[in-house]
Amino acid sequence: MTAAAGARPRGSAPAPVARSRDFWGTAARLVKRLAPQRRLSFAVITLGVSGTAIGVVVPRILGHATDLLFNGVIGRQLPAGISKAQAIAAARSRGDNTFADLLSGMDVVPGQGVHLAAVARTLALALTLYLIASLLVWGQARLLNVTVQRTIAGLRSDVEDKVHRLPLSYFDGRQRGELLSRVTNDIDNVQSSLSMTISQLLTSILTVVAVLAMMVSISPLLALITLLTVPMSLLVTRAITRRSRRLFVAQWTSTGILNAHLEETYSGFTLVKTFGHQLAARQQFQKFNDDVYQASFGAQLFSGLVQPSATFIGNLGYVAVAVVGGLQVATGQITLGSIQAFIQYVRQFNTPVSQVAGMYNTLQSGVASAERVFDLLDESEEAPDPEPARTSILSPPLGSDAVGADLSGRVEFQHVSFAYHPDTPVIRDLSMVAEPGRTLAIVGPTGAGKTTLVNLLMRFYEVDSGRILIDGVDIASLNRQTFRSRIGMVLQDTWLFDGTIAENIAYGRPEASADEIAEAAKAAYVDRFVHTLPAGYQTRISGGGGNISAGEKQLITIARAFLARPQLLILDEATSSVDTRTEFLVQRAMRELRRDRTSFIIAHRLSTIRDADHIVVVRAGKIVEQGNHGELLARRGAYFEMIRA
Repeated sequence: MTAAAGARPRGSAPAPVARSRDFWGTAARLVKRLAPQRRLSFAVITLGVSGTAIGVVVPRILGHATDLLFNGVIGRQLPAGISKAQAIAAARSRGDNTFADLLSGMDVVPGQGVHLAAVARTLALALTLYLIASLLVWGQARLLNVTVQRTIAGLRSDVEDKVHRLPLSYFDGRQRGELLSRVTNDIDNVQSSLSMTISQLLTSILTVVAVLAMMVSISPLLALITLLTVPMSLLVTRAITRRSRRLFVAQWTSTGILNAHLEETYSGFTLVKTFGHQLAARQQFQKFNDDVYQASFGAQLFSGLVQPSATFIGNLGYVAVAVVGGLQVATGQITLGSIQAFIQYVRQFNTPVSQVAGMYNTLQSGVASAERVFDLLDESEEAPDPEPARTSILSPPLGSDAVGADLSGRVEFQHVSFAYHPDTPVIRDLSMVAEPGRTLAIVGPTGAGKTTLVNLLMRFYEVDSGRILIDGVDIASLNRQTFRSRIGMVLQDTWLFDGTIAENIAYGRPEASADEIAEAAKAAYVDRFVHTLPAGYQTRISGGGGNISAGEKQLITIARAFLARPQLLILDEATSSVDTRTEFLVQRAMRELRRDRTSFIIAHRLSTIRDADHIVVVRAGKIVEQGNHGELLARRGAYFEMIRA
């Protein structure tokens, strides 16, 4: 399209965001996305609680096995036939008070060795519980994966639906690569973050609570020593993550900018090579790649300090527990098996604390991506159609050869004004009429507002003032989808999707038969070159049509319009990519296509516009001349000067 130069907002690289605006708000919103999977989420929590509870109980059981072994070893060293109290008294009489204190805290039977059967039963119970816990954890992971995948699938669907509800102005003001980065990279990063953090976070929290309860039941003093390390870990984590949070936002913003550059460069790679711009493109890529590297390196560097710092602080607590616990065992305040279990609990307690701290790395990255996705979901949408929106004026079915009795096709612009930016008007108080079944050509210099008029007619943008009427009905009162389905467009910038030639022609009428497709192709002279291809109409177009010429792509889009048989037709430089001979043939076909249809033509070629029933000359958003070709030439005004030039 030839949009108004300098008027339409151009895609520009967004400035890196300094930091996440609302970390906890975005995280809470992300968690709410799991609500539709509440049953699976409840099952995941149930399995997690059960598996964690069993995993926490096992160290106590292993501690009991240790006590059985230690009691048997000590009991065998004591004389048989005496009681535990007598053994303690004998030790004190010898002055061995330490051994006496040790015996007082043990369940020992003098003369009796290790009860191997009891030890075997205890170990078998521990092994069974470990197996059950593993199965529960596996089930939790399986259900969690289903939950996350369904949630992300729903998020992708919401984003796809949102994209189709956004106004054209949103896409005009942003780079496609940056938008694609939000739809692909950011959502993938959210998925990875959810998968990695939810399972670990849930398990870690449950483990910390259950382990803490078990530690308090064994020794409140040792539990207090262990807890003293938690505030230290939190303070260190908070200090580090404050810095890493904004770096993660910058990382994903820079990634979007890099993707936008790559998309632009690769889609126009022929021009890059033609103008010898490879070096400049590589230099720009290197700059954007360095930005991603710097942001990613900084984010990973700072966030990577979290887990080692938390582990170091946890080890300080572990050393303190080992020293104090050893003294308590020696004084008989706690058994050897209990201190063994407690030390295992310390490890179990410190590990999830360190994991949660380390998870902040992934969580920060995921929330930064989620914020970018939610920003897209929160964008202002196209103004809704009026309720109820009118559709009766456009009732004839698609593909009908007749325009329909209820739509004559009279299009009128009444004092229309419009600006892409408030202070830069593009269309200024413009009024014109396109009579039913006639062809109206819009001509003028680049930037005059020609394509903007088409955008307003298609309701890609809404007028700032004035009205556009079809058969006396304001198009603002019509249903957009129904209205647009009656308009055919052939643009200068051809668009083909990855599919066969037949599928591309049938884009506007997927239900069309093979004969109808072939008839439209013949009318647009596509049939001539299709038969030179090995697969004919089943030839697959890839890479936006890179395997066929620009002129052939243009002919396919014209055939698409033929097949749709629209009631209003818009041709925007529709023959700009075809040769003179083909243009002559296509012009004849398009005259047939325009018959009994109101048509708008935007073109610079004299051969395209001189047959128009009415020609409007636009300059700076205003009509400066109008009439047919002969009348305008006779006036020797703006049209005459443009044709002579």
